This record gives sequence, structure tokens and C-alpha cells, in this order.
Amino acid sequence: MGKSKTTKFKRPQFNAVGLPVNAVAGGGGRGRGSRGGRLSSCGAPGELQRSQCRCEGVCVCQHLPGGAAEPEHPGPPAAGRRAGASAPCCWTAACCEGDGRRGAQSCAGFESAAVLKEKKNAAEDVANEAVNLLWNLCESSSQSLSVFNKAGLLDMVVQCLETHQHNMELAISAAHCLHTVTEDNPELLRSTNSAVLRVVESVLLTPETDMAHTLLRTLAAGTLWNMKSSLPPTRQTQALNAVVSTLSRSLDLDAGTLIPELRGAEELHQRNTDAAAESEQQAAGGEEEEAMVEEEEPKHTKNGIAADNDFSDLLPRCQSPKSTNGFQRNGKFTQMTPKRQQAELREATALLTAQQTSLEIIVNMCCSDDPSDDEWEEESSSDESDLGPDGLCDGVSNLMSPLCLSAEIHDALINHNIPEKVLKKTEIPRKEAMDVCLQNSSWKGMIIKMQRVQSRALTCLHSLISSMDADSLGGAAALQAAAQHLSTLVFGAAEIPKDEEFLEAVISAMRSLLQMIASKNITQCMTPQQLMSLSEAATRCDVVSVRVNAVAILGITGSTLAKEKGTAETLQMIGSALLQVSTKDTDLVVNGEALDALFDVFADGDEAETAAKNIALLPALKALQPIFKAKIRKEGRGKYSPQQLCVLDNIKVNLRRFIGYLEKVVKK
Repeated sequence: MGKSKTTKFKRPQFNAVGLPVNAVAGGGGRGRGSRGGRLSSCGAPGELQRSQCRCEGVCVCQHLPGGAAEPEHPGPPAAGRRAGASAPCCWTAACCEGDGRRGAQSCAGFESAAVLKEKKNAAEDVANEAVNLLWNLCESSSQSLSVFNKAGLLDMVVQCLETHQHNMELAISAAHCLHTVTEDNPELLRSTNSAVLRVVESVLLTPETDMAHTLLRTLAAGTLWNMKSSLPPTRQTQALNAVVSTLSRSLDLDAGTLIPELRGAEELHQRNTDAAAESEQQAAGGEEEEAMVEEEEPKHTKNGIAADNDFSDLLPRCQSPKSTNGFQRNGKFTQMTPKRQQAELREATALLTAQQTSLEIIVNMCCSDDPSDDEWEEESSSDESDLGPDGLCDGVSNLMSPLCLSAEIHDALINHNIPEKVLKKTEIPRKEAMDVCLQNSSWKGMIIKMQRVQSRALTCLHSLISSMDADSLGGAAALQAAAQHLSTLVFGAAEIPKDEEFLEAVISAMRSLLQMIASKNITQCMTPQQLMSLSEAATRCDVVSVRVNAVAILGITGSTLAKEKGTAETLQMIGSALLQVSTKDTDLVVNGEALDALFDVFADGDEAETAAKNIALLPALKALQPIFKAKIRKEGRGKYSPQQLCVLDNIKVNLRRFIGYLEKVVKK
């Protein structure tokens, strides 16, 4: 049905009560437009207001998106302040701004340097959690975003971003927040000034090569892209090149190599820490022996009774002064720094988040601004001269317009080899990286993140194919190699993957690629048997877009085979499958796509005529026609969007015309 549109990565849709749509519907599915893999599961703000104590407030905080991490001791005042950070948007901003100010003002006191540092760190910790929550609120709720705009909180978040030289955690939270609030937010962009751009540009120019800085620069690049409309025309090309260059450097990193290295570094550090703890324990044992000798010396007595002022034996063993702030490992207390202990894992997380975000930004760069529907991203294949008298909606021709990139974006992506780098990211995660993550429970989450990067890369590849020409993508040889690679992803395992996110991404990319190959009369590299196997698996999938793309792929392949000799048997197989979907699928969108594919496959040629007769295509379509019209009339208005109904009406008209064409063929 023409080129397929790519949906932009957007904030999750929320309903009037402030809950995610999928939560209201009873589902717990992934957020389609989540940033950095974060899922929004925000509860009602009233939950926090009903909390009766600090401890309860902290518990509620843990159930809010981006809420405070579970504290070691729920009672202290800092935990209560963290619970306060989980209030609505304005409370969060006040907490962030107030604690940040107190952290700076504490330097004016007379406390010791250690006390000042502790107070500043505590204030910045609360500010970090507040910015995290502010980010999640604005990502999840348009009302919170409106409050953010009206309260003038942009400058406060930018100030937090400026802390990247000494507090990377707070700066990354602020960068996530900025990336979210600047997307499709013209009201906010009107209030931006040169100071905001200076801070974003200063982040892009940071020279550090660690993963945290890579993530920070990627988020800053996304923010700069979101702000492009507020830039002077003379600076837009420069900004575009800076954005694409940053994304390119992020995609250059090889997670399959770096993750095993980071895991190895963590193990080495752990061994060194254990060895140091062992040495410390041995040294402590020597001191205890000396103390025991001293204890054996005669003690001062009073009235003949030994006077012993030492009551340490009455204390629990875990409260021994030597074990304070430590934890016991194999009967030994070891001094550990939790943040350092998790440094390598945080680096790995930052790497994969940066690459996922980079791919999402590229998808958004490739997308047109025309409205589209998540479940019907396709366009009609009918000739535009057919529009008008048969009840089609005005404006349906907008659905026919091909996707295209501006010359500046196109050149920037090509100059930085973005298509090649995106294709590289679609590869299956390396076995070495998967194995090291499987061996440690703390690292198992990295497997999901690596798989998500692969799925995002497939979606990004689909966007690039839909918006570029064949020559820009490397020509016939490169397209055939890409098609072979995608077929390996699908058919390389013993059975077709069942993961819906992956299947949706790979089948979309495959459809776009096969469509381009067919349009250039390039030889297909996938066998009809493989395509039938893919179609059968896809038609059992609950995701509508997967089923739509599966039947579209059958149509593309069938229309190509119809031009070749000796393909009637294969065309019969494809035609039977499409007839089955057009009559039995429960979704009108899928029914319509299957019919449209049938029109393409059996439009012309001797092989197609033979196959059509053998499967009794004409009587089958005559029987289907009134059923399809009745379903559109009965279900269409309440269940499908105006754009979908326009395309369905178009297919209904084409069905009538195609039946007339088949009747003429039979009479020959």
C-alpha cells in the first residue's frame, strides 16, 4: 500500500485521571515511547498526601516513576526529604531548587570542610531525585509539562545540567529532563535564551570518553535537535552537524566488546578489594592479640575485686567499632563503597542508554510531521485519479506523499555513515557479552537493554529506508546484503522469534527493504517458503502492525514473482494465505491490507491468471465483498481513525474494480 510511515518516539499517552492508558486498560505493556528504557507507572499524587509518616512517604515514593531508591534507614530526615521529592510537579521543583540553593549556601557557614561536603552532597542527592521525578512527571503527563512551562523551571534544570563537572549523576538526570521537556513543546522553546544554548553546547564539547559523558552528550544532542526551530537560520546547519556527529560517535562504540571488559574490570576490582580486606583483617588480628596480652595483666582492684570498665562484651558483635559501616563476608567485615562497587555496571547502563537514545533521535529526524496512527502506518496504493466520487475523505492524498528528508539532514546522515552504523547495531548481541551478563544477577538486566538497542536499530533502519533512495543506502549490492542479514535475524534460529518488540521492528524493516528492492527490480534473496513461514508466525501475533506488515511482504513478493515464468504454484500458496487473512482476521486494518496485497499479486500476467483460477479467487472475492462493506459500516466509525477509514473506503472501491477486472479475464 505504498511506503510506510514511521511513528516518532513520543511520551506515553495518559488519560484524564493521570494513569497510563495501558494501565487503565489492565495491561502492563512496555511504554512505546519511553526514553532510555524508563517505563512510567505513576500512581495518583494523593497517595503521598495520605502518608502519615516519613517512613510511609518513602514507601510510596518507591512506587512513583523515578522515585527515590530504597534507603538503608527509612527513619532519618533525609529519607523524609526524599519522600517529599515525590510530590507533584511544583513540589518537586521547589525541593530541587531549595535543596540546591541550601547546598551552595552552606559554604557560608562555619562548619568543618567534611560537614560542608556532607551537607552539599545530601542536598544534591535530593535535587537529583527531584529532577528525576520532574522528568518522569513531564514525560508522563501533559498537565505536568504545562506546569513546568508556566512555572519557569527551565533555568533551574539547566543549572543542574551545569553541575556535570563535579556531579555527573545530577547532570544526567537534568539532561534526561531537558531532552523530554523540549520535545514538541513550542511554548517552552519560545522562552529559551542564549544561556540555555551555551550550556547545551558546552556539554557537547566535553572531551571525556567515559560512558557517562557519552550519555550526557547524546542527551544534549537530542535537546539541541528539539530546539532547532528556535535557532537562528545561520546556526541550524552547524547545530545539525554537531547533533549527527555526537550520535555517530555514540554508535561507534561496540557494546559487545565493552561490556565484557567492564564486567572484567568489576571482577578485578572486587578481587583487589577482597585482598585488601583480608590484609586489613590480618592486621586487625595482630592488634587484638596484643590487646589480649595487655588484658591478662593484673587489673586494678577495689576491695579485692577486679575493676573492669570495659562493657564491649555486652554489645552485639556487629556493632564492634571495627565493623561499623561495613558488611560481613564469610565472617569478615569488609569496607565497601556502594557507588564504586557499581561503577562498571553504571558505565554499561550509560553506554546502552546512549545508543538507544541515539537511534531514537535518528528515527525522529527521519519522520515527517504528518499525523499518523500507530496501528495503520501505511498508505494506499491506488492511483490518485481514483479519489473523489466514491466517498473518500478529503485530504487522503496527504497519506500518499512519500517520506523524504531535507537535503541538510540527508547529507549529514550520509557524511557520518549513519545507515551503515545503524545496520551494524541490528546484529544479534555478541555471545561473549550475553554470557558475562548471564553469569551475574546484577548484570542480567543488560541483556534486555542490548536487545532493546537491537530493536531500536531495526526501527531506525526502517526509517532510513523509508526516507532515502537506493543509491544513498549503497545501491543494489548493499540492499541485497541487508536483506540477507535481516532474513538471518529471523530465520537463523530454530524457530522465528516470538518477542513482539523485536518481531515488530524486524518485520517493518524487512517490508521497507523488500519494497525498495522490488521497485528497483533487484533480485529478491528470500525464498517464498521463508516468507510464508514468516507470514504464518506474524499472523499469530497480537500486534496489529506486525500482521499488517506480514501480509504486505507477501504482496510485495507475490507481485515480483508474478512477472516470472513458472511461479503459478507459489502464487497459489501466497494467494490462499492472503484470502485466509482477508476473511478471518479480526481487525479491519489487516483485512484491508490483505486485500490490497491480493490486488498487487494478481493484477497482471499469465502466471497470476492461472493461479487465480486454481484458487477460485473471483468467487471468493465476490462472497467477501458484501461482508467487507458491512464490517466497515458496522465497526468503522467507532473503532478506527478518519485516516484509516479513508484507506478502507479506498480498498472497498478497488475491490469492486478488481472483481470487474477478474470477470473480464474469465471471459477471455
